Amino acid sequence: MANITHRLVHANGIRIHVAEAGPVDGPCVIMCHGFPESWYSWRHQLHALADAGYHAVAPDMRGMGRSSRPLDPNQYTQPKLVGDAVALLAELDHDTAVIAGHDWGAPVAWNAALMRPDLFPAVIALSVPFYGARTTFTSDHTVPPSVAMRRETGDGFHYQLYFNEVGRAEADLERDVRKWLGGFFFTASGDAPPEEITLDKLVRGDKLEDAFAWPKKLPSWLTEDDLDVYAADYERTGFASALNYYRAADATWYEMAPFRGASVTVPACFVAGDHDLVIAMNREIYDGMPSEVPDLRTNLLLPGCGHWTQQERPNETNAAMLEFLADVAA
Repeated sequence: MANITHRLVHANGIRIHVAEAGPVDGPCVIMCHGFPESWYSWRHQLHALADAGYHAVAPDMRGMGRSSRPLDPNQYTQPKLVGDAVALLAELDHDTAVIAGHDWGAPVAWNAALMRPDLFPAVIALSVPFYGARTTFTSDHTVPPSVAMRRETGDGFHYQLYFNEVGRAEADLERDVRKWLGGFFFTASGDAPPEEITLDKLVRGDKLEDAFAWPKKLPSWLTEDDLDVYAADYERTGFASALNYYRAADATWYEMAPFRGASVTVPACFVAGDHDLVIAMNREIYDGMPSEVPDLRTNLLLPGCGHWTQQERPNETNAAMLEFLADVAA
């Protein structure tokens, strides 16, 4: 099994911590993680891709892990996050890379392929389908996301509006970091009993954790040691900077205006779980994705898998990624 090494690079005006494995002269694959995670969410893929001859690179995304953590939400718009990927690639001594992303990392990967297909000639996305310059999952794309979400939910609960409550959200999440993370990971996984998830019963002012399906024991894909890794990071950093991915949605909506209606034309691979709440709540966007991604070569829904695709089902995810990479990565 290939060794994973770590280093810090300075790119796009910030410090980026990267974990990497595999031959540095192999085809490069950059893997962008989501919330509330770190490079560690790609641990299985780092080994599998490296063993197959790829230079596998998993950064801590800005705001998380050991990378820089600006507190201004405007520093987390999609163009700025794509800028991080572009600058990181320049530091890796590769001309191009296949870019992959999961959760919040998926929009970064999609948009990197959209904006810079010369640098990222193929894309792999997990869990979050391409939703273009809409910037977030809302039905009304003519107004900023926060406005659309308030119109849709009224006095009801919306988890992204909850995460936008500066100070309050951090306090809730940081009260017991390890417990909150365990509940969040389990609730969004394929292991959580659907009848125990009560998101539809929340109202404005409730805490997100009030809807959690709390695990009686951790699922096999998330060990106590795994949870310790995530908890140690967020106990050290807190959640303020990580929550900026949600808090930048309105600014992203304005900055992405030139790309509205654009398609991702590079070869693409999409893998998600059929129990993923992101897919369930946004089925129309998922069903319409092939028309916006005309070279979608892989479109795989894993039975019984929830949101944490590459961790819940590492073998199937690795197989899909490697099959796609064999076709697109020179």
